Amino acid sequence: MEPLEMMVDGAENQCPSFSGSGGAYSDDMEDDAWQMVQKKGNQFVVNDEPFYVNGFNTYWLMVFAADDSTRGKVSEVFQQASAVGLTVCRTWAFNDGQWRALQKSPSVYDEVVFKALDFVVNEAKKYKIRLILSLTNNWEAYGGKAQYVKWGKAAGLNLTSDDQFFSHPTLKSYYKAHVKTVLNRVNTFTNMTYKEDPTIFAWELMNEPRCTLDPSGDTLQAWIEEMAVFVKSIDPKHLVEIGSEGFYGVSSPNRFQYNPNTYAQQVGTDFIRNHQVLGIDFASVHIYADSWISPTISDAHLQFTKSWMEAHIEDAEEYLGMPVLFSEFGVSANDPGYSSSFRDTLISTVYKTLLNSTKIGGGGAGSLLWQLFPEGTDYMDDGYAVVLSKSPSTSNIISLHSTRLAIFNSVCSWHCRWGCKKKHVLDVFLYRDDL
Repeated sequence: MEPLEMMVDGAENQCPSFSGSGGAYSDDMEDDAWQMVQKKGNQFVVNDEPFYVNGFNTYWLMVFAADDSTRGKVSEVFQQASAVGLTVCRTWAFNDGQWRALQKSPSVYDEVVFKALDFVVNEAKKYKIRLILSLTNNWEAYGGKAQYVKWGKAAGLNLTSDDQFFSHPTLKSYYKAHVKTVLNRVNTFTNMTYKEDPTIFAWELMNEPRCTLDPSGDTLQAWIEEMAVFVKSIDPKHLVEIGSEGFYGVSSPNRFQYNPNTYAQQVGTDFIRNHQVLGIDFASVHIYADSWISPTISDAHLQFTKSWMEAHIEDAEEYLGMPVLFSEFGVSANDPGYSSSFRDTLISTVYKTLLNSTKIGGGGAGSLLWQLFPEGTDYMDDGYAVVLSKSPSTSNIISLHSTRLAIFNSVCSWHCRWGCKKKHVLDVFLYRDDL
């Protein structure tokens, strides 16, 4: 008990640092300390011990790393994230046919941009940050399914909807070729294939897949089934997730009450059914009350966030038997009524809802803030950017949550089932708000 109490006391005195040496930089990491993340029941584990996640999104890392003038921002955001204890970053492993494209046309790649992605993976490991790499986009940003359809039309295919990305054999073959290329990529910095690298936490099939062409959900379901097995056939070691927003579909009408609006059940996604697919290891859910409920800030946003999270944690535990990661959440500074204090309250609501699951070893496995930016990247801000060095109160909330999870992960092994003397001091620390 004494070492644990010392850890708790020490944590109360921690403050994030944003100087060049503030992050947990490590050139040489022992192999036994850097193992693949795995799933055990409804939890993530590393070396057979729980791995509850506090993480972030920074989607543009590869594009920034491709330019010498902006590459330093990649290291900067990893350093700042590490300084507040963030352990997982979600970012894009695609840029289809756009400026600074990774994939310029089907199966044709820009080696400079691929080396930039190599740099991102290598740099993440130096700061002890693992990566969720998304493989394409539902939206037009960075190409996505619309670009695959453009390529198909250029090849003479008769296509009338971007949603045919999910069903047309040629477009599916383009996507599979991209998946195969990325997973088999040999990192030019580490000489290790991506599919063997523990720095990669998981593969994400697509950012926010929707198929409004088929509201029944059958088309998207078939695509998920096909692609999950395909990814696993190339890389059976890494975890795989869909990238879904979490909307309930026609297979679970009893959960419609939790959807943010009636439109959500018409976009071809089906949270429970989609995640019962062979090869999908954990559930992904996004939280955007300001996009889905109302852009005007109100307490209804907080109420929705809590009920949305609790419903999906219950699903993960009772129906799916897997962890659930809330892989995007945030609030836009452009929303009417926005304030930094509301953002802090929203983040705290997400963290406290997760802690209610963490303290009983539950399926609420973590969250990834949308999105973390270093200074000097304001021109990329979609309204949701969090610049830690300019947001001390937000940084403190993030840092305290990281410390809570780090202590929980380090003192609670899988085998003890949380039935030990450590429980009381953990409960005290998990709910202390002072930093």
